[in-house]
Amino acid sequence: MHRSVIALLPLFAAILLMSSPLAAASTGASARGLVCTPAGPDRCPARSAAGRSFRVRDQGARRPKDFRAGTSAALPPAPVAGPSKYTGLGFDACAAPSTKTMTAWAASPYRAIGVYIGGLNRACSQPNLTAEWVAQQVAAGWHLIPTYVGLQAPTSSCASCAKLSTGGAAFQGAAAADDAVADAAAIGMGPGSPLYFDMESYSQTSSATNATLKFLEAWTTRLHALGYQSGVYSSSASGIEDLASRIGSLYPLPDNIWIANWNGRQSTEDSYVPDDAWSLQQRIHQYRGGHDERWGGVAINIDNNYLDGGTVGPSTAPPPLPPLTVSHVKPRAATVSVRVRCGWESQTSCPGQIILRSFVRTPARGARARVVRLAVARRTFRLRGGRSHSFRVALNSRGRPLLMQRRKLRTQLLVAIPGARATRGVQLVRPR
Repeated sequence: MHRSVIALLPLFAAILLMSSPLAAASTGASARGLVCTPAGPDRCPARSAAGRSFRVRDQGARRPKDFRAGTSAALPPAPVAGPSKYTGLGFDACAAPSTKTMTAWAASPYRAIGVYIGGLNRACSQPNLTAEWVAQQVAAGWHLIPTYVGLQAPTSSCASCAKLSTGGAAFQGAAAADDAVADAAAIGMGPGSPLYFDMESYSQTSSATNATLKFLEAWTTRLHALGYQSGVYSSSASGIEDLASRIGSLYPLPDNIWIANWNGRQSTEDSYVPDDAWSLQQRIHQYRGGHDERWGGVAINIDNNYLDGGTVGPSTAPPPLPPLTVSHVKPRAATVSVRVRCGWESQTSCPGQIILRSFVRTPARGARARVVRLAVARRTFRLRGGRSHSFRVALNSRGRPLLMQRRKLRTQLLVAIPGARATRGVQLVRPR
């Protein structure tokens, strides 16, 4: 992901400063407008390491975008994509490929792509990255990894990048989240989507680590306040290690991590991250750096990733609840506890009953004995639609003697509401 960092030559920076009448007032605005312009389709370098040369152009400072406060000229488009999970191979490229290229790359083993949505240290311009492009790629089955390249750590490996300040890290992290959400909303990535901050590798001095963690804390907190998930990309031996060191504390950890460790392994395991941390499909691993690959006759300079984490995919409504869900059935002595969930609409009242039934043999009186089904426990309930509750059912005056006599009583648990029912086999054991 080093592609995301601007490799500005010192001489060019000096010329820019001398030529800009606003340079003395705001060097950050000048840096923000410098991006890579691809010399050909999809040909920005995969990473902008020092010593590589590529064309840059000055876009100038962008107009602030605060759609929440209504200061933008136009409202963001309706979301065309939202949060999703993906497990499998992916890649990231400096500039979002054209639709034609993405169609060609349907022949590749990849189904996820990292896209750089904004940030003053973003290295490539994004002429293809529009709401229409996002909608087209998501509809074609691609999962997107939205990435924001803002201020870097004070001791960042990118010498020419704009850095965060130790005193203003919290304010700068929150401002980056505001800008990233505006960028995401502008291309149809709706609330709930994970937004990844690209924090390149840095030297872990005490001052740099503290400032970087304050910045990322504010990034996460602000994204959550705006209804988006937080993600952080960084080297496993710097940013990821520092975040992992806060596990178990009150520090607000990001929802997803993107581990840069070019070890060639297609997995999300990493020695700097405990196995039980970010373990619920919350990781991406960048396992190989910039190189050319060709699929469908089209070459792109890419990094390789293995994903088991949060992405942006089709914006769909959550599936409806089943009308009745029964779980956590636990017998104990002469009682059974069960959790019941009613999937009706939230404003409705859901009546039901819970019955325990067992089979008993009737005494023989000159004829063959009969086996009958007997209710050994019963209770009614009433739930609000969409809610769940745990109930305990006790054996009645028929069931208790049977349990004492048999020591083990096999029963059938029946939970029923109008139009739906569920059964479970339950064995009760007489306490010693």
